Amino acid sequence: MKDLPCCQNNLKSEEGFTDVKRFLKLINESNRLKILCFLSNGEKCVCEIWQELGLSQNLASHHLKKLKDFYLIKSRQEGRKIIYYTNKKTIEKYTKLLNKFLISNL
Repeated sequence: MKDLPCCQNNLKSEEGFTDVKRFLKLINESNRLKILCFLSNGEKCVCEIWQELGLSQNLASHHLKKLKDFYLIKSRQEGRKIIYYTNKKTIEKYTKLLNKFLISNL
């Protein structure tokens, strides 16, 4: 990897590439990206998410689990409802990592 020009400034380790790759793979799925966009406007319960995006409830839950497992979103329970919201700290981490990767290729 030492010979790759994009590695010279920032993402010098295989770990950096792996992190960028995992993040891009996760948000490459259009429903997950739509969920992140929808949640960027504030907290939503799962019933609002699947209805707004036109997904079945189980498909929405599947994508929410993937995003939650990657720590891009968090949840809390309010009575019988589960409320989802973005994890700004993790999103900021991956935004910075992706920016480093892109800037090193300019």
